[in-house]
Amino acid sequence: MGVFLLSSPAFLVFFTFFTFCLLVDPVFGITRHYKFDVKLHNVTRLCHTRSIVSVNGQFPGPRIVAREGDQLLVEVVNHVPNNVSIHWHGIRQLRSGWADGPEYVTQCPIQTGQSYVYNFTIIGQRGTLFWHAHISWLRATLYGPIIILPKRGVPYPFAKPYKEVPIVFGEWFNADPEAVISQALQTGGGPNVSDAYTINGLPGPLYNCSAKDTFKLKVKPGKTYLLRLVNAALNDELFFSIANHTLTVVDVDAVYVKPFETETFLITPGQTTNVILKTKPSYPNATFFMTARPYVTGQGTFDNSTVAGILEYESPPNSLHSSIMLPLFKPILPALNDTSFATKFGSKLRSLASAQYPANVPQKVDKHFFFTVGLGTSPCQHNQTCQGPNGTKFAASVNNVSFAMPTTALLQAHFFGQSNGVYIPDFPSTAMTPFKYTGSPPNNTMVSNGTKVVVLPFNTSVELVMQDTSILGAESHPLHLHGFNFFIVGQGFGNFDPNKDPAKFNLIDPVERNTVGVPSGGWVAIRFLADNPGVWFMHCHLEVHTSWGLKMAWIVLDGELPTQKLLPPPTDLPKC
Repeated sequence: MGVFLLSSPAFLVFFTFFTFCLLVDPVFGITRHYKFDVKLHNVTRLCHTRSIVSVNGQFPGPRIVAREGDQLLVEVVNHVPNNVSIHWHGIRQLRSGWADGPEYVTQCPIQTGQSYVYNFTIIGQRGTLFWHAHISWLRATLYGPIIILPKRGVPYPFAKPYKEVPIVFGEWFNADPEAVISQALQTGGGPNVSDAYTINGLPGPLYNCSAKDTFKLKVKPGKTYLLRLVNAALNDELFFSIANHTLTVVDVDAVYVKPFETETFLITPGQTTNVILKTKPSYPNATFFMTARPYVTGQGTFDNSTVAGILEYESPPNSLHSSIMLPLFKPILPALNDTSFATKFGSKLRSLASAQYPANVPQKVDKHFFFTVGLGTSPCQHNQTCQGPNGTKFAASVNNVSFAMPTTALLQAHFFGQSNGVYIPDFPSTAMTPFKYTGSPPNNTMVSNGTKVVVLPFNTSVELVMQDTSILGAESHPLHLHGFNFFIVGQGFGNFDPNKDPAKFNLIDPVERNTVGVPSGGWVAIRFLADNPGVWFMHCHLEVHTSWGLKMAWIVLDGELPTQKLLPPPTDLPKC
């Protein structure tokens, strides 16, 4: 009888329906499988062909599409000579730190011929994020968008768009980026800059030999488009604008914001921004440039070029427009060093702070931290000539500690209680030697080195003030915190005043992000709740500064409940 039931059509229909309900449960989502084959393939840009590291032969890499609540299983297979690790930038990785991806922090790299399945669930997030390599400078070509849709039946808090389009900014190097940073670290000087910026991997017509490599956004009149923008560039914050069009910002770093209109916006490496584009009501008899160029605050060299794509309207049926040259309008972008615009744009960002999407800003603070961030120097090795300031090597630090990468993954050492010789839990909670951080620099520009971490009890509410320093010139630093979103409660210029500035903090509807630009010659204050056990990297998302040591790590201890403890490592976790 049992055999009859199992094979009967009625049972199979019921079983299939039951299984389908489990897979598409509106609360828990479904499981989505992806396979990333990391291989070399040839790409030509600017009339230069080189072999790049890519995923599935795509540049940029494949997009990941999921819904809030979905589980993702991404098998990454390494077919290249380089070690590889992938970071799912902005995904909170609740209790799944083994899938976060930064090399020697949460995992050892995936070595040649090996594979690793990143297993994580998207909880309480919807919007745009991105994935990228998190080892050396491989993310120059290893990156792609992550599109997180709301749960089924849950609408956007804005009008449903006619179409959604990912727009990913990047940088193109004619040389191998791995060779670029390797040479810079050996000589102690600044690395060579990129040769072009790109939109979805294409440099556009303002660069030599690139007219055919232009991203074109084809739109219909009278429609609403959701543009999902990602800055995956290695080393440059970017201004972006579309000629003769106004954009409405609705989401940053996969968090809804109070909508506001702007013609231009700023996006730093590591940040994402969703904007609404409403096309003109009728065919405009014109095409429009969409351009991006850098926002520059530092003293070093930079790629002073502009990437352009084209916004193109579909011509009406039976029209002669398609056969004639249409006028091309160009946007006017802010000056390269327009810190005033950057500040005003940032001040417009506010959390939605609605009943459905509250801004859960920590109102009380358990632990206060004050971190200085900036550039410094380290000594030149004996019998070597270095190209840094006064014959030294460039270095970067947080509270004058330039982070030394371990050779054992920090999370593994923490989880198994084997920290001895791997890291020291004594990262300074405040600047060791206070000085006028944005005034005249001190005579001693040398940094210290160490693998130091901050240890936090579970559910600690943290306030962190990050202060830019002018030791080698004031500079904006986009700081990214893994494992958490945080609220930007205040920012200003000059030195942070702990007696006066906190009174002006916004604790009602501050913007919630995972990456924030520390203002050039100023400070920013963030708050977050340490409710995610594990080891969490924090670093500048200008890759050159990370290479120089502008990074550190937080360890959040397990809570008392089973649901507050880090899960054990997967069996296929890469070995060092």
